[in-house]
Amino acid sequence: MSDSQIKKIVLMYSGGLDTSILIPWLKEHYNNAEIIAVAADVGQGAELNGLEEKAEKTGASKLYILDLTKEFVEDFIFPTLKAHAIYENRYLLGTSFARPVIAKRIVEIAEKEGADAIAHGCTGKGNDQVRFELTIKAFAPDMKIIAPWRTWELKSRDDEIDYAIAHNVPISVSRENKYSKDKNIWHLSHEGLDLEDPANEPKYNEEGFLELGVSPEKAPDKPTYVSIGFEKGIPVSLDGEKLDGVSLIEKLNKLGGENGIGLADIVENRLVGMKSRGVYETPGGTILYYAHEVLETLTLDKMTARTKQKLAIEYADLVYNGQWYTPLREALDAFVDVTQQTVTGEVKLKLYKGNIINAGVTSPYSLYSEEFASFDEDDVYDQNDSAGFVNLFGLPIKVKALLDKARENQ
Repeated sequence: MSDSQIKKIVLMYSGGLDTSILIPWLKEHYNNAEIIAVAADVGQGAELNGLEEKAEKTGASKLYILDLTKEFVEDFIFPTLKAHAIYENRYLLGTSFARPVIAKRIVEIAEKEGADAIAHGCTGKGNDQVRFELTIKAFAPDMKIIAPWRTWELKSRDDEIDYAIAHNVPISVSRENKYSKDKNIWHLSHEGLDLEDPANEPKYNEEGFLELGVSPEKAPDKPTYVSIGFEKGIPVSLDGEKLDGVSLIEKLNKLGGENGIGLADIVENRLVGMKSRGVYETPGGTILYYAHEVLETLTLDKMTARTKQKLAIEYADLVYNGQWYTPLREALDAFVDVTQQTVTGEVKLKLYKGNIINAGVTSPYSLYSEEFASFDEDDVYDQNDSAGFVNLFGLPIKVKALLDKARENQ
């Protein structure tokens, strides 16, 4: 389909700078095509306020606001948590796994509306263009995708601001304060400005920088205890109270944020090849990952745990790279689900000034036996058996040493 044939475009719309100016830009460059804006609620809260009026005033024919928070938590966050997938040992994938749930539902809207194309405001340097477009390809392989950042005349944020002013597009960002942020129920990311230089310390204590909590220095001098209950790897209760996933994460975000938990300053390897620096706030997620790991130390055998650790790296790469809707991710989920059959129990943690400290763990499926592990005399473990084990286990070392010594004496 040529550009001149495009009559209706569905736009992934957040109301931020990039997508706000896209409405008039698309109409300008695609023969005044109808623009249908679609915003996704994945727990970002007040950011959605006033979007309908803003979208329509800037030229959209309508705005869909999709409530995806529950689906996001249950179908994307919890499977990734169960896999214990962490990108490059630090990043809990907050932006990464929010993209496929959004893109899948936007395809549904585009098909319902009979749209000719889907447009997004991702830059040609970022990861999100890949995450969105791979999902679109999975569900609408013939859909035309419009990505203006790759082709348009605007080359910087300042150019975008100039365009917005010239076209009377209301924006909340200024030239002096334009951190690039992404927020959902799981995390908040900060990029740009002074953060582009890894030598600069993030302004954790500056008013307005942190939104989900406080810096460890400003956290209370008294620790907070929290108990999290899991069933088959899924968190289901907080301090003995049964909660749905959304409510549980929201409460842990509050507790974690108040105690300075979940700040991560990362230089990560983007999918497109360059390194980028970001600061992430993930208070509730950091607590859940810690608690889940503690429970698995009690309930998984060594071989399963080691194999799961290796596959968690692969799982994290798939999520980060936008390959959620792939056979491999589904196969990994099947493996993970088997490992989680016994990951049930209660984990007690102490939160204190940015630190998470284990304060006790119990499980009906515990593989830990105090009788086996005790230094006291027992009727289960015959210590004399260890001599033969050590001899066999050390045999390769002994043989090599003997042969090396024989060669030295020749």
